[in-house]
Amino acid sequence: MAGYLIQGGRTLRGKITVHGAKNSVLPILAASLLNRSPEPIRLEGVPDLYDVRAMLSILANLGVQSTSQGSDIVLRTDQADCYHVPEFLMREMRSSIFLLGPLLGRFGKASVCYPGGCAIGKRPIDLHLSGLQALGAIIEEKDGYIHARGKLRGATITLAYPSVGATENLILAAVLARGVTIIQNAAREPEIEDLQNFLNKMGAAVEGAGSHTITIKGVHELGGASYKVYPDRIAAGTYLIAAAITGGQVTLLDAYPEHLQSLLQLFVQAGLEPKIDGHSITLEGKPLKAVPEVVTEPFPGFPTDLQPPLMTMLALCHGVSRVVEKVFPERFHHVPQLNKIGARISLRGNTATIHGVRRLYGVTVRATDLRAGAALVLAGLAARGETYVSDIKHIERGYENIHLALNSLGARIERVAST
Repeated sequence: MAGYLIQGGRTLRGKITVHGAKNSVLPILAASLLNRSPEPIRLEGVPDLYDVRAMLSILANLGVQSTSQGSDIVLRTDQADCYHVPEFLMREMRSSIFLLGPLLGRFGKASVCYPGGCAIGKRPIDLHLSGLQALGAIIEEKDGYIHARGKLRGATITLAYPSVGATENLILAAVLARGVTIIQNAAREPEIEDLQNFLNKMGAAVEGAGSHTITIKGVHELGGASYKVYPDRIAAGTYLIAAAITGGQVTLLDAYPEHLQSLLQLFVQAGLEPKIDGHSITLEGKPLKAVPEVVTEPFPGFPTDLQPPLMTMLALCHGVSRVVEKVFPERFHHVPQLNKIGARISLRGNTATIHGVRRLYGVTVRATDLRAGAALVLAGLAARGETYVSDIKHIERGYENIHLALNSLGARIERVAST
């Protein structure tokens, strides 16, 4: 198991291009299964991530051929002939559940086990299953596997919670279903809009992404397409926070400011002045003021995936801040690790209270999950001395060469074998 050795206290300056969005690429890769034609699919700007490689391994097991061409991936899906995903592949990541919808849409049946992924609290898939049943799927659960079958027909589905995963899975299942499907109380995240745009390029008829009501008119078939995925808003936010806590000045290129409004507003509350110029965002670090309260909520609220990195920044703000985690109330595995570095964070239920400190100190810490690991890398950048972050496989699930990206801005991070 590799780790990151970080020499802290260096000011970050420069420009960085944001890689493609992990949370867009994975459902889009799953969506490729809906193309039965010999026409290829070309995805542009695909990040080289552990989760992307895991999804490509699953697709290969199902009969999909993929070829990498730089940061592009070309998929040929016409020979896909399997609807069963082995347990050892499903357990690799949470996003493997996205395969349930397109497998049902293409083959009329699917067999998958419960997915793996980061341990950040309860993440039930009941909304996925009840929605698919509303579309006509017959679902049986046996020996840890979900077996689904049936000809899907359009229906009106009202989600009890605007789940991103359930919204995407139901879109994927409904694209080839007979009739019209309406998803009410749908999630509004930008990655859903990205999925809609990709499917429509393949010939689907999906509209309404970005609103609480999405309408899918079933079509008979889909074809190939070329598509560039959105930039990763979570990676973008992480790099902006890195600038804020090191007192530097960083410009993000190929970023979508409209996807980051909740974070940009928090920067202003903290005394910073983000500057926007088209698809670029510049942030210059200044003395940080505490933010009275941050509440994680579905988009357009503050994203739960940026809560751990933001907490690193709040640990260095002058004053007391509070973070209320409403999406994954148990998502605080990073707190003991941040406190080990010198933060002063206390927990009560789903609320963290952060008393700002003047500095952090380098120690050995462990990445317990993807975004917690990113928070620890940021803490290492700001800490005095040397920080070692272990178990970085979690981090590399969602950040493409984060150490090289930060080093290009002036950081000093070495990827080393486990100590």
